[in-house]
Amino acid sequence: MHPPVYLDHAATTPVRPEVLEAMQPFFGGVFGNPSSTHGAGRRARAALDDARARMAHCLGAEPDEICFTSGGTEADNFAVLGAWRAGAADGRAAVVTTPIEHKAVLAAGGQAAREGGELRVAQVDPDGTVDAASMCGLLGRDVAVCSIMAVNNETGVVQPVLDVAERARAYGIPVHVDAVQGFGTLDFDVRALPVDLLSVSGHKFGAPKGVGVLYVRRGTRLAPLLHGGGQDGGRRPGTENVAFAVGMAVAAEQTLRERSASALRLRVLRDAFEARLLARLPTLVVHGRNTCRAPHISSVAVPGVPGRVVLDGLDARGIYVSGGSACQSTSAAPSHVLLAMTRSPALAGNSIRVSLGHTTTHAEVQRAASAFVALMDEALGADDVRVETFDDARAAAAV
Repeated sequence: MHPPVYLDHAATTPVRPEVLEAMQPFFGGVFGNPSSTHGAGRRARAALDDARARMAHCLGAEPDEICFTSGGTEADNFAVLGAWRAGAADGRAAVVTTPIEHKAVLAAGGQAAREGGELRVAQVDPDGTVDAASMCGLLGRDVAVCSIMAVNNETGVVQPVLDVAERARAYGIPVHVDAVQGFGTLDFDVRALPVDLLSVSGHKFGAPKGVGVLYVRRGTRLAPLLHGGGQDGGRRPGTENVAFAVGMAVAAEQTLRERSASALRLRVLRDAFEARLLARLPTLVVHGRNTCRAPHISSVAVPGVPGRVVLDGLDARGIYVSGGSACQSTSAAPSHVLLAMTRSPALAGNSIRVSLGHTTTHAEVQRAASAFVALMDEALGADDVRVETFDDARAAAAV
């Protein structure tokens, strides 16, 4: 009996052993409140300050520009709503974003609209890339914040952040980048990037669920979402989660040490997976295949085979993948990302997402590909599934 194959790393990743080890003292002996002035509090404060400095180093930021959050959703909401509310006070009423953003960004923009603002949404090319010209055409002096993701969480398509950010900066608009799926695969150095706000989520790269970071460039105005004490300079009141902050810093450092080698390894594995499927399934659609993608995500569909059938069939074979964003897994509606790419509702509903991570092996990817083809053989009939083999020696040699 084979162990399950986990290929849903874009949803969440296993906590790294070194992260668990680093966090352990803060569940026991080093339990103080970092706002307390006695010895126990000072030890907790020192650990928190160290984690903040280490996260800052990972992003090329200063420690006071790092705000720990409960994850990517809070970081996105804080960036969009915080910047919009600050800007609205000065007469800037619009939020500019894209239709393929994570629902945390789109819902935050919708909330701004309900509070009297305006939500402007750019166009997307059929390959899943935001139309930079369309997005830049929505910018102006009345815009409070511009938000664009670095890597789409469903298709892996890399977005034109630099083009949009430079144009937005010319209008004095704060730029927010959702880097939740990009951290660890792309290079984020905020000293060189013209961005003011950047979201990262720890559980996407080996930290526990429940911790994230919002980078806030010095001088960027944000209205706080929460109200209470003066923690984090008043930006985010409440007792800080020291253990998770420490764990996130350790996971981020390890992820960046592995980044170059990992990106190459995952790209080879993803390409081998897709090539095997394409060789055997002539009608297979790979969303975003002909544009720049992050190396760890593959979104595929076979016309005529519902995604639910594929997910359940692979699950029964011990292969764990998803239908798209984990945040929408309970919804029967087709992916808003694929619909924005002009995919039909039927094809969007046929799609699944395979996402690789630091624990993924060549054997797991090939087992998943074989299971997928076998499942299609059952669903479509042997006449619609080619019997050619695919030479994956290159993938095996690279792992």
